[in-house]
Amino acid sequence: MTFRIGRKIRWTMLSFIPITGILLHSCISFRMNPRQIDDFFRKNNVTATQHSYQVGFRELHYVKAGDPSKPLILFLHGSPGSLSAFIGFLTDSTLLKNALLVTADRPGFGYSNFGNGEPSLKKQGEILKPILERYKMNRPIILVGHSLAGALIVRMAAEYPELVDGLIIVAGSVDPELEPNETWFRAPLATPFLSWLLPNSFRASNEEIYQLKPELERMLPLWKNVRCPVIVIQGKKDVLVPAANADFAKKMLVNAPVFLKLEEDMNHFVPWSHPHLIDNAILEMIQRIAETDTSKELSAH
Repeated sequence: MTFRIGRKIRWTMLSFIPITGILLHSCISFRMNPRQIDDFFRKNNVTATQHSYQVGFRELHYVKAGDPSKPLILFLHGSPGSLSAFIGFLTDSTLLKNALLVTADRPGFGYSNFGNGEPSLKKQGEILKPILERYKMNRPIILVGHSLAGALIVRMAAEYPELVDGLIIVAGSVDPELEPNETWFRAPLATPFLSWLLPNSFRASNEEIYQLKPELERMLPLWKNVRCPVIVIQGKKDVLVPAANADFAKKMLVNAPVFLKLEEDMNHFVPWSHPHLIDNAILEMIQRIAETDTSKELSAH
């Protein structure tokens, strides 16, 4: 009996090790408050404005900077995270001259109903759609999605092809078969009692990651609806999102031109470790879309 009790205690302690590590990591709020955001742009001599809007009970918060006459670039962060993951891109002088830049807090993060996550990628897209509608006019729109948001932007392009002109998937979690089996600890943490004991960032993150595999499975028939050009940036040393996700995206995007940017020595945290790759991809995508539009105009005449 003593042996059995001791073994149970050891297994219980081992089970809590990864959970404790995640909780400690998630004690960081992963967000800047509105005053910090304003101070950040003031110090960088960049004119930027903060905005929010309502979709049902949801509030969506985002920051905008750049040339209002140029293509729109919408940055969407991974999980957990906030618009601050891409805020540095809104101070890049080259991007500011060539695009209207927007970085948004996805539902459940930052100042978009902090802690109240939305597991449905379809519903997340619906909540973000007003940004596309507000700024579309006659301009191209390019979506940049890191990690879980890589799948989100594919879903948005499939649902709203008339609003999306290009995708940049950065270390995107897109293949359901490559999702790790973490149900053993995510399922208990998703229950009403335990979920509200978690830090807000981790609660929202757990809600969506717990449901990511079935969400990706539901997306499988939709990939063929994506027809805009897609750039996939992926590191071969990414231990969180296997590099095979990039191959899966290329295989599934049967009706879209796909350009793979694979880096041998790059990990998952591309926006911080290799921001120039995203900068270059944005400029490349703007150029590709412009050349396509020119070709269409010439053929029309």
